[in-house]
Amino acid sequence: MASGPIFQRMLRAAKLESQLYEEVESDSGATGQALLVVVLVSICTGIGHGIAVLMQGTESLLPFILSLVTGIIGSLIAWFIFALLTFWLGTSIFKGPNTKSSLNEMLRTLGFAYSPGVLNILSFIPFIGSAVPFFTFIWTIIAAVIAVRQACDFTTGRAIGTVVVAAIVYFIFLIVIAMIIGGAMAAVLYPTMK
Repeated sequence: MASGPIFQRMLRAAKLESQLYEEVESDSGATGQALLVVVLVSICTGIGHGIAVLMQGTESLLPFILSLVTGIIGSLIAWFIFALLTFWLGTSIFKGPNTKSSLNEMLRTLGFAYSPGVLNILSFIPFIGSAVPFFTFIWTIIAAVIAVRQACDFTTGRAIGTVVVAAIVYFIFLIVIAMIIGGAMAAVLYPTMK
């Protein structure tokens, strides 16, 4: 059973408290809470973006709903892939001393690292709203470094290296997937004429 109310833990995670990341690393019941954090952040991001789109005069709610659903699914997939990459890099390349570290520990700590993203709900606010996602992204990266450091029990330098390399590999993966999907869609939508 997870100890500690989720919103209190999210606040502590956003405050970049190392002890919180250590706490959720060892709390096997916090995996569900970490998943919920990722979903909550996705919902907040979707709502903020959706309100901004609606404020521009869009009359249909369908794009908003589709964006929200695909955003949640995409965030969960991204969370898992990034946790898998950081776990593999942290334990095999950067060689953290925590030989008992597990993928579940990385999922829990990185899930809570998403916490600053709830502020993305404010991205609809004129003038400052466009800066909110950038600000929360930087904040989340800093939280991810702390999360990886605590999960792998190694130095901040190794954690930064792990997060940077994982991010590069992840973005290359996204580009390749986008190219494959884009190529397939182009072949279907614009077949070669004879």
